[in-house]
Amino acid sequence: MICLKFGVYLMTEQGDILQKLKKPLSIERKINYNNSSVIGGFDSYILNWLNKLTKVVDDDQIMNVVNKLNSLFEDYSEVRIPIRKKKLAESRELFTRLATLIEDNETNKEELPQLWQESIRYIKGVGKKRAGQLAHLGVQTVRDMLFYFPRDYRDWSTNCQIRELTPGNQVTVEGKVINIEEIRPRQGLTITKIVIGDGTGSLTGVWFNQPYIKNNFNRGIPVAFSGKVKKEYGELQMSNPNYELINNNDNLYVGRVLPIYSTTQGLSQNMLRKIVKSLIDEYLDEFPEFLETELREKYNLLGIKEALKMIHFPDKIEDVEEARKRLVFDELFILQLGMALRRIDLITEEDGIVHNSGDGIINNYLTDLPFELTSAQAKVWAEIKEDMESKKEMNRLIQGDVGSGKTVIATLALLKAVSSGYQGAMMAPTEILAEQHYLSLKESLSRYGVEVGLLVGSLTAKEKEAVLDELETGNLDIVIGTHALIQEGINFDNLGLVITDEQHRFGVRQRATFKEKGENPDVLVMTATPIPRTLALTLYGDLELSVIDELPPGRKPVVTEWRTKKAYSKIFSFIRQELEAGRQAYVVCPLVEESEKLDVSSAVEMSDKLINDIFPGFNVGLLHGQLKADEKEEVMGKFRDQEINILVATTVIEVGVNVPNSTLMLIVDAERFGLAQLHQLRGRVGRGQHQSYCILIADPSTETGEERMKIMTQSTDGFVIAEEDLKLRGPGEFFGTRQHGLPDLEIANLLRDSHILEIARKEAFNLVDIDPNFIKPENKLLKDLIEIKFGDNFDLIDVS
Repeated sequence: MICLKFGVYLMTEQGDILQKLKKPLSIERKINYNNSSVIGGFDSYILNWLNKLTKVVDDDQIMNVVNKLNSLFEDYSEVRIPIRKKKLAESRELFTRLATLIEDNETNKEELPQLWQESIRYIKGVGKKRAGQLAHLGVQTVRDMLFYFPRDYRDWSTNCQIRELTPGNQVTVEGKVINIEEIRPRQGLTITKIVIGDGTGSLTGVWFNQPYIKNNFNRGIPVAFSGKVKKEYGELQMSNPNYELINNNDNLYVGRVLPIYSTTQGLSQNMLRKIVKSLIDEYLDEFPEFLETELREKYNLLGIKEALKMIHFPDKIEDVEEARKRLVFDELFILQLGMALRRIDLITEEDGIVHNSGDGIINNYLTDLPFELTSAQAKVWAEIKEDMESKKEMNRLIQGDVGSGKTVIATLALLKAVSSGYQGAMMAPTEILAEQHYLSLKESLSRYGVEVGLLVGSLTAKEKEAVLDELETGNLDIVIGTHALIQEGINFDNLGLVITDEQHRFGVRQRATFKEKGENPDVLVMTATPIPRTLALTLYGDLELSVIDELPPGRKPVVTEWRTKKAYSKIFSFIRQELEAGRQAYVVCPLVEESEKLDVSSAVEMSDKLINDIFPGFNVGLLHGQLKADEKEEVMGKFRDQEINILVATTVIEVGVNVPNSTLMLIVDAERFGLAQLHQLRGRVGRGQHQSYCILIADPSTETGEERMKIMTQSTDGFVIAEEDLKLRGPGEFFGTRQHGLPDLEIANLLRDSHILEIARKEAFNLVDIDPNFIKPENKLLKDLIEIKFGDNFDLIDVS
């Protein structure tokens, strides 16, 4: 049963709390008892859950053990590591005793049937060896096996007689093996022929260089071939047909649609089918229905038993889609219930900060801006303003394409916090970006008396100490930094707003730690990585979503061209034209094999070539990850001040760098970059009044690589590019969903099933609004399903 980390409880019982208590024990041992196995401290976590356990028990024996555990851990943070080690050792016996008492006490525990937990090993026909093989497929329990869905199907339900066959047709034919032949016409070529007959004619299955195939057949056995018919050398043939050996005594194989599973060495399709079939026959009746009849009827969904039976063994191929629809809905519904609970948890915990509604300093800032906000910016600012002035804690994601003006919105939010008497903090993924934000804000906000500081890893100890003192005393209003902001020992006087920029660079735990630096501060997450709506609903279902979908007026689309290395001389001539017209250029070299040293050497090599051979009359700068922070800032400063004409760089300039006079981006070996990365790099140009260009140098060796280059030349819309990237790479690779604590999807596809996702999301949020504690009898099973789906990741759902 679920218990959310920050405050919403779903009928939490003693056993569930015990599991929560036991979860970090082994981690704390592994990390040498340093009290950090849980964010906020191992001891605080344990004492908190022990306190919650006292509120749901009325058994004196259990209370006695709880009191002993409380005494054991109450001074954990204050004692030395050897004492902590001893305390954890002593706690083992107490936790074992507690588990026994709770098990005896919970006689009426509501739970799913034993079916869900039963090991697959003890199912008839499996055993120890096959259980080990199934474990390679991620199958360990009966539930895992029933939800191990086929990847494809073979339709043996409609068969043709051989005399009816016509070359070119895709058909299924049954017959008996009448001949087995192997021919070796020349060295290196083996042709295997299996001839079957059905009394009306004969058909030959042909395999090339697969001599082992013949070992699967014997004369006289019944077999089915499926494939495309052709006529060769006067006989009907199928090349490399799908085939099934038919057991006429087993109705599993006779004239039906058969599932094809992803398998592993030693596990045949037939074996997997038999295991699944026996589970369906023996266990399916125990399987509980967990969707209300009204909900199923509303969307024309099958019952769960029918759907599971039909997805594995459909009567006809058309049935698969009906079964899949129900199972996809279930998966996305459970996923969105988890997100809805996460959001209600955020809403129902302690009240957030209520910022002042007066906008004096903000109005001055807006008046002083050399441009007006776009309508999209104005809309998003209004949403943020409303959040900050309410008692609800803000948790909002701002999505905006490259150059859409997110930084201005972030500045307005920071000013709102400062004018209300709070501090604001912004965490950027790189020192270059943090320094750029710092310089920009310091320059633009100094006239309003706002003090801005910078905290990055490269500061000297003395500089860092000065910033920390200013933060703790409240003399600093805004701090910009990198991961250094979330280290221990960094304390704020009154933190009221937390902003993470380019959030996909940070792990979930880092963002949660950042948030804990204040008392329920408002949280704003900014990303220039356009996330397709379907993925955003899944990854950020717990955050309010704001989209800046409009670029500032006057921006000209960047002209993008794809060229091969043969075109270098023409490209360099074009760059020279731009430089002579007073513009500047970037030349980006890729990271080679994830090696920073190789990465630097390729950039250095290019820099030397441009200085000595190509552009001797121009100033060429070099920027890469191994430069010290002050060296990076010096190079960027010179480029901003137009002292450097060409900046050779690695992907350290991927996000945030803003030099309006730069009009040309040359990306070397562009096939090494993903679409999202290419789009980010292109976004470094096109920020001024002059026409800008992005030239991709690429010789892709794959179709996918070529497709990437074509997409980049056809569109400058980040959301279009993100959708295409999602199609090419799939959700997991596209956005690393595992770092967000999300479970893997078993059957749903976020692209194909986007319409079902929308429906599932609406129904999940409705249900949680009406029955947030899942008290209604018809909703009780759902809480267990959520825990099964999310496992230990529930607390790691993206909390920004």
